[in-house]
Amino acid sequence: MLSGKRILVTSGPTHEPIDPVRYIANRSSGAQGTAIATALRDLGADVVFVTGPAQVPAPVGVTVVRVETALQMLDAVEAALPVDAAVMAAAVADWRVANAAGQKMKKTAQGFPVLEFIENPDILHTLSHHARRPGLVVGFAAETEKVIEHATAKRARKGCDWIVANDVSPATGIMGGQENAVHLITAQGVEDWPRMAKTEVAERLAHRIAQALA
Repeated sequence: MLSGKRILVTSGPTHEPIDPVRYIANRSSGAQGTAIATALRDLGADVVFVTGPAQVPAPVGVTVVRVETALQMLDAVEAALPVDAAVMAAAVADWRVANAAGQKMKKTAQGFPVLEFIENPDILHTLSHHARRPGLVVGFAAETEKVIEHATAKRARKGCDWIVANDVSPATGIMGGQENAVHLITAQGVEDWPRMAKTEVAERLAHRIAQALA
């Protein structure tokens, strides 16, 4: 179904350094992005898999590009272009430490270190407005409240074609778990998918992508 198509998938968290041994991150395991890359590969796509420091192993049979930070992920995404489609499943940190230390910070009697933050590049927005924009750009929205409302606004704000939205409140067990319950938001409206294994979500999304690229 996807033979001859080149598809970019981003996955996992990013780690933004505070000093050489500490960093800021999030709870993303990379399981959903890995499953999506695997499903696209199984449909015959040539997959470029850009992954942060995930807890799950990268799939075989794809081109794996490993990164740590949001800046590195942006560079890897742009280097992968052109592609027919992009699935931006990575949980990229919104901010990084502007004054990251070159040596390990030590406890002192003077109190806590002061961290200054700077906004990371918006990779999804950048790709959606890129001169070599893929024909289909799929973003993700991990929300803890007003999931549909926030994700719909995000799709319009970022300029992507689809948003895969989910509720990652602690009670759902989705962040870091084996299942997901997503809403596919497109220009045509919202599709509510039932809760299922992340591998099943990936297979369903991969088939939708194949239909869109046909």
